[in-house]
Amino acid sequence: MQHARDEHTASLLTDGRVLVIGGSNRDTSLNSAELYDPSTGTWSITGSMNDKRYGHTACKLIDGKILVTGGFDGDVYLNSTELYDPSTGLWTIVSSMNDARNFHAASILANGNVLVTGGFNGDVVLNTAELYDPSTGNWTITDSMNNARDGHTSSILTNEKVLVIGGFNGKTTLDVAELYDPLTETWKTTRNMRNARHYLSASVLKDGKVLVTGGYRGHIAELYDPSTELWTTAGNMSVVRSNHQASLLRTGKVLVTGGLHDSTLLNIAELYDPSTGTWTKGGRMNNARSFHTASVLLSGKVLVTGGSDGSAALNSAELYDP
Repeated sequence: MQHARDEHTASLLTDGRVLVIGGSNRDTSLNSAELYDPSTGTWSITGSMNDKRYGHTACKLIDGKILVTGGFDGDVYLNSTELYDPSTGLWTIVSSMNDARNFHAASILANGNVLVTGGFNGDVVLNTAELYDPSTGNWTITDSMNNARDGHTSSILTNEKVLVIGGFNGKTTLDVAELYDPLTETWKTTRNMRNARHYLSASVLKDGKVLVTGGYRGHIAELYDPSTELWTTAGNMSVVRSNHQASLLRTGKVLVTGGLHDSTLLNIAELYDPSTGTWTKGGRMNNARSFHTASVLLSGKVLVTGGSDGSAALNSAELYDP
């Protein structure tokens, strides 16, 4: 990449390119963005955001534009949001969220709206949630979660409900999970995970179950079944890790890359096979990294970008070929 960065985002565009946004380079937060073109294997600079930010979210809307929300600019926790237009390479400021938030989660609902949950506003961890409507460009407050949390995940289930898992409430790591129903705009608690965890990953498998891996205090992998709302164990990875990435491959397997094991940075990758319920080795990345991104390309390959090696942000990127 042109810039070293961690705690950034990476979004797969409709045309197959990958947009990498913001992040931190240890010295400062970034407003720069760049594009990876898989057809040429090259990076190019595109328009910069209006605000520097890391710990933000980025969602691809139905029209192909990318909505970036919140984050931290190094001084201020942000409620600002902006849109990237891939056809022009330019950013447009849109309405601000009602709450500033960092290390929150965001999901695209079936109706095209964006649900943003939780995060840290600089003073407290939030239980608030809000909705962005692309047709109006406005944010509205929706029902608050039952639990304040940051460093959690938010997954769209096959029944179109949203499963929010784990996180940190400012005092303790959470095992609590809850469901958001977009039709009623209400939350309800579901069964707790077997392990509390934050900075975890959650992957919706082809059968609709959700695979949860790693996270602080997350020693085992677990599966959530939306039809029964029950959790079952899904075996152990060879290395406990947090701040990693999990990618659902075309084969249905899940590739887990990098992360932190206690204070050790990892380059080890592992594969989970839902058909057998087992974990196998997935090779080693060229660089150990955490707080990186992993994007499944249209070719099925996985692009890993940036992250931290423990002392500095990385500008390296690498490809995994299943």
